[in-house]
Amino acid sequence: MGASTKSKGFRALLWSQALSTFTDNAFKTYVALWAVSRFGGAEAGKLIAAAGALFILPFIVLSPVGGAWADRFPKRGLLLKLKAAEFVLMLAAVPALAFGFVPGLFVLLAALGAQAALFSPAKLAVLPELVEEEELSYANGLVQTTSFLGIVLGTLVAGILAEHAPAGAAAAGIAAASGLGLFVTFLLPELAAKAGEATGEGFLARLKEDFASLTGERGIFEATVGAAYFWFLGAALQMNLLVYGRSVLGLGETALGGLQAAMALGIGAGSFAAGRLSREQVELGLVPAGAAGLTASSAALAFCGTSPTAAGVGLFVLGFSAGLFVVPLQAFIQQRSPADRRGRVIAAGNMLAFSGVLAASGFLWAMEGVFRLSAAQVYLVAAAMSAVVAVFIAARLPDFLLRLCLYPLANLFYRIEVEGGRNVPLRGGALLIANHVSFLDAVFITAACRRLPRFVMFRGYYEHPVLHPFVKAMGCLPIADVDGPRAIVNSLKAARARVAEGEVVCIFAEGEITRHGQMLRFRKGFEHIVKGLDVPVVPVHLDRVWGSIFSFAGDQFFFKLPRKLPYPVTVSFGAALSSSSSAGDVRRAVLDLGAEAFSLRLAETPSLGVAFVRAARRRWRRRALADSMGKDLTFLKALMGSLAVGEAVRARWPGNAPLALLLPPSVGGALANLGTVLEGRTTVNLNYTASRETALDCARRARAAGILTSKRFIEKLGWEASPEMVFLEDLAAAAPRLSPALRTAALMLLPRALGEALALSRARVPLDDTATIIFTSGSTGSPKGVMLSHRNIQANIEALGQIYQALPNDVLLGVLPFFHSFGHTGALWFPMTAGFAAVYHPNPLDAKVVGKLTREFSATFLLGTPSFLAGYMRRVDAADFKSLRTVVVGAEKLREEVALAFKEKYGLTPLEGYGSTELSPVASLNVPDVRLGSVHQTGTKLGTIGHPLPGVRMKIVDPESGAELPIGTAGLLLVKGPNVMKGYLDDPQKTAEVMRDGYYITGDIASFDEDGYLTITDRLSRFSKVAGEMVPHIKVEEELHKAVGTLEQTFVVAAVPDEKRGERLVVLTKGPQDVDALLAKLKAAGLPNLWIPGKECFHPVEGFPLLGSGKLDMNGLKAKARELEKVS
Repeated sequence: MGASTKSKGFRALLWSQALSTFTDNAFKTYVALWAVSRFGGAEAGKLIAAAGALFILPFIVLSPVGGAWADRFPKRGLLLKLKAAEFVLMLAAVPALAFGFVPGLFVLLAALGAQAALFSPAKLAVLPELVEEEELSYANGLVQTTSFLGIVLGTLVAGILAEHAPAGAAAAGIAAASGLGLFVTFLLPELAAKAGEATGEGFLARLKEDFASLTGERGIFEATVGAAYFWFLGAALQMNLLVYGRSVLGLGETALGGLQAAMALGIGAGSFAAGRLSREQVELGLVPAGAAGLTASSAALAFCGTSPTAAGVGLFVLGFSAGLFVVPLQAFIQQRSPADRRGRVIAAGNMLAFSGVLAASGFLWAMEGVFRLSAAQVYLVAAAMSAVVAVFIAARLPDFLLRLCLYPLANLFYRIEVEGGRNVPLRGGALLIANHVSFLDAVFITAACRRLPRFVMFRGYYEHPVLHPFVKAMGCLPIADVDGPRAIVNSLKAARARVAEGEVVCIFAEGEITRHGQMLRFRKGFEHIVKGLDVPVVPVHLDRVWGSIFSFAGDQFFFKLPRKLPYPVTVSFGAALSSSSSAGDVRRAVLDLGAEAFSLRLAETPSLGVAFVRAARRRWRRRALADSMGKDLTFLKALMGSLAVGEAVRARWPGNAPLALLLPPSVGGALANLGTVLEGRTTVNLNYTASRETALDCARRARAAGILTSKRFIEKLGWEASPEMVFLEDLAAAAPRLSPALRTAALMLLPRALGEALALSRARVPLDDTATIIFTSGSTGSPKGVMLSHRNIQANIEALGQIYQALPNDVLLGVLPFFHSFGHTGALWFPMTAGFAAVYHPNPLDAKVVGKLTREFSATFLLGTPSFLAGYMRRVDAADFKSLRTVVVGAEKLREEVALAFKEKYGLTPLEGYGSTELSPVASLNVPDVRLGSVHQTGTKLGTIGHPLPGVRMKIVDPESGAELPIGTAGLLLVKGPNVMKGYLDDPQKTAEVMRDGYYITGDIASFDEDGYLTITDRLSRFSKVAGEMVPHIKVEEELHKAVGTLEQTFVVAAVPDEKRGERLVVLTKGPQDVDALLAKLKAAGLPNLWIPGKECFHPVEGFPLLGSGKLDMNGLKAKARELEKVS
């Protein structure tokens, strides 16, 4: 394979063959015009016919030799020798024409035909070696375009030379063009010869082998016949045009040349269009479209009357249709021909093509001499013949017609990007296994796949009276759960038979369309299709389809408007798996493809500041920000306010250094974050639940230009102001008014691109720039500065937006601080870039206010922790939470009894997720269950943290060896994706310690189940080695809570050093507990003895130390345990 159509080698071939076409046509046309002017009409006609036959006959006789040479010899050397021969022949034409030596001209025409017959297979066979397969159609389009440009120019130049130049001089000019073609051929790269056979056998034997090559592959013979028809029709209509132009239109030579040029230009334009429309594959759907165009335009030419303009337009359309018709056929032949016999296949095709050209002369003789038809009526016959050819193609190759039917849908309403298309084999059977997201999935895969797949589909749809004719023509295979075991087995056997026969079969292994956007469990039926067959299993992933009209996003099919047109869809074909692959193996491969495809979306994603402005532009009248202190802003006011804050920040702290923010979740805090990012700067939200010294140290470590805070807020904290601090109240008072208003007007009123260029230049930063530095909570060590880029956060927002598709009237209640990664991404940037409102309250433990705000603003989203929910259940009425439709919790394990109690009171199951600051922060989530009639799809499994987010890859490995573990086995969790941080601030060594081949080492122990749900067993740091056995703290805590049946966090397990066992477990209890009863229940639950703490190791405490994020302060707990156990 070569590089691309932009490579020097391909450009050299393009010029070389174009100049050959120019030379051939200039010489042939000049000789014809010279004969007419010298010998007169009747005598000239005989000479032209004889000359034409002499030029064409070598294509029939020598094409087998040319094909064999193309397969056997290095193509660069072969092309150079043939171009040299052409140059020598053109030099010989100079004296022949100068002295009017007719026999010599006949010999030269025959020799030139022989040269062209040998040159053509080599130039076409070399294409797949010069360009990648994805560009083969486009390359063929360029070859055809430049070929017909050579025809046009050759024809025009010949006419000019015939009228204005002596014969010898004209021949010399044509020879010069041939010499230029020889020169550019030297620029071709060296190409190795294929393993072709010797060329010594007889003509008939080689002819037989060449035609055997044609018929040995399905579709190649039919495509070759179609290409031959193109040449037959082109020759017939071109010859008919000479008569038509003179007898019907009454044109002279120059005007006739113009009509010939119109048709040739049309072919060139159609060829170029076919290459472009084919995108990265052979688009067979254009073939019947071209045939229909040939039929219509030929018929129109019969009724043009005496108008040269109408004839010129008709000829251009005819040529354009011919280009659409032939380019996919040529590309199909090159693509599907075996590499070691490609030259022979092309040579056999050339024989058919030029036999068609030769037959065109007989056809015209019969039309005029036998049937006495006029030139206009000949066009009508051509139209009828083209109609027959179109029907023939549709009957013999329904793939072509189906692609034509699908083309408008797949290319006008959707923009399909294909990844890994070459992973589908060109020959032999294969099984495609895809995820199922919408009713149009089969259309997307058909449009993207270079072979026509036969789909295994639900019998109810297969038998639908409207769909049945189409799906039957596609060779679909019906199946249904209600058919019974025997019928299902028979359906699978039918699919197996198709694969065994060499066809491509596609099955949606989930068995139904996802109703919640997450991939369902893969059923094992496909394993029976390929069991024992040596065929590839190709995983297929459909990305971005969820949210389209034909998906169930928004809880309905069909009845919704597309978010954009054309709607982008990515179809990814993965590397082939073995036929022994399990359902779990294939599902993981499809998920990995989805993660790769997800990263392509980010190429179209703007920076955070720009995304906020675009959301504000769409939703300018809707509420954007509100808080419990009474502030309430629309998106328009939020945009103007954030621009004002940003300009004030730049005036106070010039430059681009990061800015530290010491503000609670509030309208002011949000505007400060938005304004800073709109100035292209990095935010550093400081943890105000830590000590003042820690917060100031974090600002210094981030090299912040200053600290923007609030006078009221630090007074409430009891902190003394420092020199680095500037108060938001003072900054707002000094903020400019006119400039932000003008910028807002530009952004809202001008075309988007212009407005952003004028008013948003500093916010348009690269996606890999650092958007924020978030210091970790320090639950297991000292805080680390995590650098998150715009790409990291946008990847998380894109994934959240796919799972929880926000509506314009949604309202998020934000109680998590902005220094917490979930609060920063989920409660600030998610609503502000998706275009829905956020309402803030700085104290998540203030349950009464949380309930009041939820009721007052009809909040629909709530983010929090399980501990917060336990508090809300005690103090918030069910009516207050009535508007909520999504509650997402993280930071600690959601115990099943808490989830069930919350659902019982509020009618809503909280959705547990998982992540960390380093993951921006969300890596996996549960989604709501879907119940719709008989359809029930589980989105949430209590006790798990759900499926990986779109775009996120996860794997479970052995903590010691790093080897990947099978489904159901617990091990160390690694995470990879565009959401993984840039790194730790000024700590490349620590960054390297937590990264492995692009995966972030979470430190958590987890396992996947058969349905793809992830369960966290414990943190690696929360295991204790007791007498040589690893004991998980979280599991012991779960059993303790089950023993007392409490919803609140009542027990925390820690560990301290022990001289005999290495470590011993310590239990901190909230208040006094009946330890004897607890120990008895732990033993009854079947816990191993080493997992059961000693009675003396239970210690009542007033409360557990918490971080500002609501998570347990593990360092504080460990210190408390050591203190209580009197261990230094």
